[in-house]
Amino acid sequence: MVVTDSDEIHSESQKKYDRISELKAFDESKIGVKGLVDAGVQKIPRIFIHDKIQLEDKASSGDSKFSIPVINFEGVNENKSLRNEIAKKVGEACENWGFFQIVNHGISSNTLDRMIEGVRGFHDQDPEVKEKFYSRDYETGKMIYNTNHELFQSPFANWRDSMYCSMAPTPPDPQDIAEVCRDIVIEYSDKIMKLGLSILELLSEALGLNPNYLRDQMGCAEGLFVVGHYYPACPEPELTLGIKEHSDSSFFTVLLQDQSGGLQIRHQNHWVNATPIPGALIVNIGDALQLITNNKFKSVVHRVLSKNVGPRMSCAVIFRSDLKNEKVYGPIKELLSEENPAVYKETTLKNYLTQNYLKGLDGSSGLDFFKL
Repeated sequence: MVVTDSDEIHSESQKKYDRISELKAFDESKIGVKGLVDAGVQKIPRIFIHDKIQLEDKASSGDSKFSIPVINFEGVNENKSLRNEIAKKVGEACENWGFFQIVNHGISSNTLDRMIEGVRGFHDQDPEVKEKFYSRDYETGKMIYNTNHELFQSPFANWRDSMYCSMAPTPPDPQDIAEVCRDIVIEYSDKIMKLGLSILELLSEALGLNPNYLRDQMGCAEGLFVVGHYYPACPEPELTLGIKEHSDSSFFTVLLQDQSGGLQIRHQNHWVNATPIPGALIVNIGDALQLITNNKFKSVVHRVLSKNVGPRMSCAVIFRSDLKNEKVYGPIKELLSEENPAVYKETTLKNYLTQNYLKGLDGSSGLDFFKL
């Protein structure tokens, strides 16, 4: 039985049902959440129903007294004084928010719009076409698609489908990228990599380090992973989330979202809307960067609400190390002192990602496991 009255959620959650079998059946159908919506589902399956505490929290979301910092990148490479000012703003945003939006970043609105349409085009393909890409093997080097990378690890499924493509360090064969979005995925990845390198320079400067430190010494741009999220309209949005609260495991993420809204970040114990700005990109710090900056830059919990209108689309480009690289990461020694000792033990990024994946999106930070 599927519960549709939010007052009944708590009691229903106490009842036993074969969740694993339902997860497997849904996964093996390969139709995704969009397939459920296209089939006309009016009641969401139990695997998507979140607990009452989360749902009550959702009802009181979106504190309007806070606003995510917006940073203008115009002239960042033309004027030293202006660059220093921008780097300072970036550093302050990373320390106090873990999120900021950037405008005048050099990527045209036309390119951004085409990338959003590329995400839509992939997910709007016929089921038998998308089925060929359905997989949970993220190391194939090919584009894949599925519902919830953490489907079998998290206590509740989220109302979204996603496509994934690893673009660096080893670019995929173009023929392994869906034709409907192939050209824009390749073009967009190239432009975001260039922007990401500029962001890394500013992050390094904000830390008082050489501009190339995070790129060259830490390898923060070795890996580039593109994720295209698709959030269909939900018939019972009060019972689920698009993505439950979590922090990213990456060094940082550059997010393009459409104008639908729904992304929220946790700031000073309030949920704050990441209100879309036409032409803007969102940058958020990941756990790996919080680890190597010894908590100076913050990886902040965020989530996406489900809505009864849609679809909502976004494209997250994740900057991380090469997973085949056995480099050991720990707090940057130049940032440590007697007054600021190391907070985390050293680890490889692969080990960190493994630990983070096993716990699923449970609302806790993957960094907790590595605290000294």
